[in-house]
Amino acid sequence: MSIKNRLNVNLGEIVKKKEEQRSSGQVVDAPKTAIGMHVDSIYHDKKITDENERLKNELEASEGRLKEFDGADVAKNLDPKLVRASKWANRSEASLASKEFESLKLEIEQSGGNVQPIKVRPLKGVAGEFEIVFGHRRHRACLELGLPVLALIDDVTDVDLFAQMDRENRQRADLRPFEQGLMYAKALDEGLFPSARKLSEALHVDLSNLGKSLSLARLPADVLNAFSSPLDIQLRWATDLTAALQKDPEIVLARAQQVKKREEKTTPKAVFSFLIDGGGSEPPPPLIELSVKGKGGQAASICIDKSKNTAVINFKNFNHERMQEIEKLVKALIS
Repeated sequence: MSIKNRLNVNLGEIVKKKEEQRSSGQVVDAPKTAIGMHVDSIYHDKKITDENERLKNELEASEGRLKEFDGADVAKNLDPKLVRASKWANRSEASLASKEFESLKLEIEQSGGNVQPIKVRPLKGVAGEFEIVFGHRRHRACLELGLPVLALIDDVTDVDLFAQMDRENRQRADLRPFEQGLMYAKALDEGLFPSARKLSEALHVDLSNLGKSLSLARLPADVLNAFSSPLDIQLRWATDLTAALQKDPEIVLARAQQVKKREEKTTPKAVFSFLIDGGGSEPPPPLIELSVKGKGGQAASICIDKSKNTAVINFKNFNHERMQEIEKLVKALIS
């Protein structure tokens, strides 16, 4: 073994011995020789290196714990008057007049505020004000109660806002298909998504159910008003209602008007059944046809449609010089 190698071995043994002595509490005199001073320097450097390594490990562990909170939002109380509903809001006014909303409002009042925070984003162009991402009912409850609303603040894009609102609301059992349809329809009408398919892909929702929700939201006002509340319309009725309207819209709209005029309360299912097939108990009224023969080969036929309240008269070999007489007769009938 070379002198250099023997020296390294000896130095290593000396460093190890000094570590054992210090750990056992033994006092080690300061070295006087050159080798001793070199050993002490090595020992000192090693202690510094070990300490640096320990601090580095602690720092990495702390950073790891901090990463667990990356992206976490801090909730704070806001004045509900400074928080506005989103234009994508899918809660109808009917849902804010329901027993469920009154129960939620009572719970928030008893708790002194909303325990589950809503989410908002800073309102563009208006300092100190916010737009709701989700939690419109909780916000409305706090606003009506005069309580601060607990909110998470996050600056998100329109698409992110829409997606988060949809995801949060779909997790709630009380969200109705009509409300969901209104939200989807507004997103498409505003051009937030180029098509229903792209919307379904972005939100990870079934395209068929999305289409049914859209159909409910786009039903004519007369059909919606036939129900006590549009929130009562079930998703599975969308296909039949749409098909009936496409087949004969006048009959469906006439039936809707009849339901609206009824004084007695009608269940949602009974309204749906009546709109589709007249309730299933009575067939649609038949057409009434009348034929009248006159002099000189003249004849007339009258076709009356009770379901549409219309009458069509056809003349054969009609004398046009008697048009004024026809006009007088028609005026007398409808005056």
